[in-house]
Amino acid sequence: MALEVVEFGGDGTPVVLLHGLMGRATTWWPVARELTRHGRVLGLDARGHGRSERPATDAWDPQRMAADVVELVEGLDAGPVALIGHSMGGLHALLAAAARPDLVRALVVEDMAVDLTGLSPHTVDDMHAWFSAIPQPQPSLAAVREAFGHPYPEAGDYMSECVVERADGYHLLTDVTDATTIAAHWTRTAHRDAVEALAAARIPTLLIEAGQSITPPGQLAAVAARIPGARHLRIEGTGHLVHAAAPEAYLDAVHDLLART
Repeated sequence: MALEVVEFGGDGTPVVLLHGLMGRATTWWPVARELTRHGRVLGLDARGHGRSERPATDAWDPQRMAADVVELVEGLDAGPVALIGHSMGGLHALLAAAARPDLVRALVVEDMAVDLTGLSPHTVDDMHAWFSAIPQPQPSLAAVREAFGHPYPEAGDYMSECVVERADGYHLLTDVTDATTIAAHWTRTAHRDAVEALAAARIPTLLIEAGQSITPPGQLAAVAARIPGARHLRIEGTGHLVHAAAPEAYLDAVHDLLART
């Protein structure tokens, strides 16, 4: 399956950026520019997102999507990389690092849990209904920002990167049904075994939590406590897109981790 990789610049040890659900690699541009001091920065469009191919079958489980990350890193053949993921991408980064710790020198997970099995299936249904209720196509990028930018304006900016212009207006790049299928997998399977694998591997890890997090209370802190040397950072006043809402605080923490690894 053909997967899109975006080159953001920089030289040396790769830093691989993994976006969240409904996103694409280019949503990382503001952060990526700052991270080029640490090496060659790349972003992966997850399967069915951005310019990457959509699988012909229902191949959306997290382990399979994490395997795409492993395949990318193996193909780089550039030694251990830094994996940085937001939301869905954070889970894929964590699972990839747990499966192949020899390929990862540092791990950043932003506002994503390893166990969402306590969520009601109605949560996924509600997400599908919310996205489906937003009219498509939108007439302009400004309209996209307006539609998705409440209560957090940065979400509108994020989603304006995640549309494609056609003759009749702007359409979401990712199919809403595919996205909710991906999210449904999160509510069915916990990945606590991956945390134990990371603990054994002692990969330098940073877990960033939003002030208004989507993760179960206390879970990210508990995960950090299981991994020797891991840091948990909660950034108050932020929604799910921490790196967009508080870029200075986010980058300070990430720079600190990468400078030490």
